[in-house]
Amino acid sequence: MHEENNITTSPTGSQAHSARVYDYILGGKDHYEVDRAAGEASLRAWPGLRTSMLANRAAMRRMAHWLAEEAGVRQFLDIGTGIPTEPNLHQVVQGVAPQSRIVYVDNDPIVLAHADALMCSTPEGRTAYVEADMNAPDTLLAAPELRQTLDLDEPIALTVIAMLQFVRDAQGLVETLMEPLAAGSHLAITLATADLADGSEALAAEYTRRGIPMYLRNRAEVERLFDGLELVAPGVVPMTSWRPADGEELPSTTTNMYAGVARKP
Repeated sequence: MHEENNITTSPTGSQAHSARVYDYILGGKDHYEVDRAAGEASLRAWPGLRTSMLANRAAMRRMAHWLAEEAGVRQFLDIGTGIPTEPNLHQVVQGVAPQSRIVYVDNDPIVLAHADALMCSTPEGRTAYVEADMNAPDTLLAAPELRQTLDLDEPIALTVIAMLQFVRDAQGLVETLMEPLAAGSHLAITLATADLADGSEALAAEYTRRGIPMYLRNRAEVERLFDGLELVAPGVVPMTSWRPADGEELPSTTTNMYAGVARKP
């Protein structure tokens, strides 16, 4: 990634990476000592982090299911995929529509090592993996794997789950990625904020100190990411309040992220 947005990755594990810290906190096995140290420090800064991460996975599944079931989207572009944690997005949407096509994008070599798990498509559909920098969106959109899997003349759901807090110019990135997508495409976001939980600012400071700059946004800033799009009800809300299943909703203060989905007219 470029300039101040850089989140360095290294096969030797010399630098913590958000995907590997996420994996460690959720009990995975694909991380280095530097990631474990960052994860433990982050949990000390805000003990609610593990609960929030689990809620984020649940929100992703609900949004993906809604996009496939209610919005009828059959193409998905997932930015900042992370280390596979089942069910993955393609398992959710192909469970609704087996013919769905999904492209995953990440820049962590460990994620690349697990790409086979991300590409176990149904026979009717297709999945692909692009190793790319989300802060180089023009290069990402031109990747052969993406162009061979997705038809940009048809609607695509762009999903950016728990990633934009690591991007200084989130607005510019979202606009660049959405611009070439067809009318009827959707944008789905979860994004960290300081609005909902005490300790979020301490968490962001700890991530930043460990070499993973984190930029928290308030509700108005998150809503601006959807400028020019048609927000789907219930709008930008705490992620636990985005179309929860019966009995699923948690108090918003147990998480620190907003969620929203919108349609490109």
